[in-house]
Amino acid sequence: MAKLLIHGGRKLSGELQITAAKNAYLPILAACVLCEEKIVLHNYPHYCDTESMCKILTSLGANIIQEGSDLEIDPSALFSWGVESELACQVRSSIFMLGALLGRFKKARVAYPGGCEIGARPIDIHLAGFRKLGVKVEEKHGFIQCDASNMHSATILLDFPSVGATESLMMASVLTSGTTRILNAAKEPEIVDLENFLVKMGAKVRGAGTGEVVIEGVKKLKGCEYDPIKDRIIAGTYLIATLMCGGDVTLKGVKGEHLGALIDKLGQTACNIECKNDKIRVKAEGRMAALGKIETSVYPGLPTDLQAQILALQTISDGSSMICENVFESRFKHVPELIKMGADIHVKDRVAFVRGVKKLYGASVTGMELRGTASLVLAGLVAEGYTTVSGVRHIDRGYSAIESELSSLGADIRRVKD
Repeated sequence: MAKLLIHGGRKLSGELQITAAKNAYLPILAACVLCEEKIVLHNYPHYCDTESMCKILTSLGANIIQEGSDLEIDPSALFSWGVESELACQVRSSIFMLGALLGRFKKARVAYPGGCEIGARPIDIHLAGFRKLGVKVEEKHGFIQCDASNMHSATILLDFPSVGATESLMMASVLTSGTTRILNAAKEPEIVDLENFLVKMGAKVRGAGTGEVVIEGVKKLKGCEYDPIKDRIIAGTYLIATLMCGGDVTLKGVKGEHLGALIDKLGQTACNIECKNDKIRVKAEGRMAALGKIETSVYPGLPTDLQAQILALQTISDGSSMICENVFESRFKHVPELIKMGADIHVKDRVAFVRGVKKLYGASVTGMELRGTASLVLAGLVAEGYTTVSGVRHIDRGYSAIESELSSLGADIRRVKD
């Protein structure tokens, strides 16, 4: 098992090209199942989650070739409509395969998905939507088995604007005759990206990014080339890292509007954030002021995937803050590790109360999930002395060689074997 060894105290500076978005690439990979012609995806990111999704596609019969940064996927010879548990347990987004397989084969058998343990993430919204489409759904022996032989278009009102359910239902509907409407749909940029990809393949989808997505079924999709959007959560992580360490960093490839809630909140501090086209430049010097009350929400609100990183920033900010986690109930697992480093944090239910300290101290800490592990890395960047972060497998799910990217900005961080 690998660890990250960090010597804190260095400022960050330079430019960094942000890699493709994990949460955009995963549903797009699943959507390739809907097509019977070759697809080329550009700027393939080497995250553990995208690697796991490629293994799932290969197990279904897809032929995948990587040439440079391009990923060529030939799904023409798919022979299977089932995802076994040893593959599904590796990545939460295996659930996307349900919608894609139903769209192509009108049947699917997928094991319950894995992923980070950050609280209850029920798939009831997915399954309720499928049932609205006329799909017969059975849950037994650890599998979700669906028969879509009588699938039809429908108007579906989601109980909650779930990103995964919105994307799954979009995929299930593109090859279904008639007009399907998804109401109370999630609005994340990654959903807009999925729509753009589906349209590039010949689907008729509109409304992504609003509360209503409309899908008019077509008979067939065609192959295409596509370049998924860059990862706003990675960009947000490095933006926060710069505020913690101080410095001058330009992040390339990400639209500022995709991080609007974060940038607006951070604008209350003594930093300078400039957004132009697809670049975000952040300049920071000295200790930041505490942000007061911080609440996570669905897009366009503050992303839950940046909550842990923001909390790390608040541990060294001047003043007190209160962080309310409104999306997942178990997303404070990194707090005891931050306390080891000298942070002053108290958690009650879904709220963390943070009083900023002047200094964190290096320690041996362990990450429990993806974003929490990233927050420990950020804390290590500013801590006095050396910090060792275990649980690197979690961070590799959504960051491509985080130590190399941070090193390119001047951080003293390297990967070492246990």
